[in-house]
Amino acid sequence: MARVFVAIAGNIGSGKTTLTKLLSERFGWEPYYESVQDNPYLADFYQDMKRWAYQLQSYFLTRRFADHERILSGQNSVIQDRTIYEDAEIFARNLYETGKMDERDWSVYSLLAEVMFRHLAPPDLLVYVRRSVPKLLARIKKRGRAYEQGIPLDYLTRLNQMYERWIAGYRRGRVFIVESDKLDFLEKPEHLQTVAEKIAGALAQGDLFFDQASSRASLGTREARGQASG
Repeated sequence: MARVFVAIAGNIGSGKTTLTKLLSERFGWEPYYESVQDNPYLADFYQDMKRWAYQLQSYFLTRRFADHERILSGQNSVIQDRTIYEDAEIFARNLYETGKMDERDWSVYSLLAEVMFRHLAPPDLLVYVRRSVPKLLARIKKRGRAYEQGIPLDYLTRLNQMYERWIAGYRRGRVFIVESDKLDFLEKPEHLQTVAEKIAGALAQGDLFFDQASSRASLGTREARGQASG
C-alpha cells in the first residue's frame, strides 16, 4: 500500500483514540494523537467554558495545524486522532453558536482557521466513528478522566448533532462511517479485524465509495458491504 494519511473523527468518548492506537499498531502507521494530557486549558475549560473557550480552541487549532503540516511533509503513512476541521467546524462553532465564544473571538478564530485550511491538503480517508450519546457517556465514565466527568449531557448531545451535520456536508475527500455502538475494538479482536479490513479495502479500492455529493460508504449498515457489529 502506498503512503497514506488516514484521520479518525468522532465525538468525545467515541473510541477514536483507541481505534487510532490499534490501527497504527496493526498497519505500522505513525500515530498523531490529540493533545489532551499536556493541554494547559482543558481542565479549566470544563469548569468555565465561556471563560476559556477561545484559549482552548486556539490551542487545539495551532497544535493541529502544526501536526497536519508535519504529516504532509513527512514520508510515513500516518493515522491522526481528530482533524483540524473538527476543531473549527464542530467544537469552536458549537461554542460560538451556544454563546460561549463571543462574536469578536469567533471572527478572529474563524478567519485564522480558514487561512490555515487553504494551506493544507486533506486526509486521504476520513473515518468517522459514530456513537450514541448514552454510549459516549458510558465510555467517558469508564475511562475516568476527572475533568471529563462533569461534561453536560446537552453539550455532548449538541456535539453529536453537529457531527452528523458536518459529516453529511463533508466534501474534502473520502469518508468511511463506523457504526460503533455495538463494537468494542479493544476487547473483541474480531471487531477490530473487520474495521481494519474495511479501511484497508477502502484505501486500495476507490470504487468502494459512492460519489461524495450523493452518498457515502457506511460500516455497520445493512448494505452489501456487510455489518461490523457483533
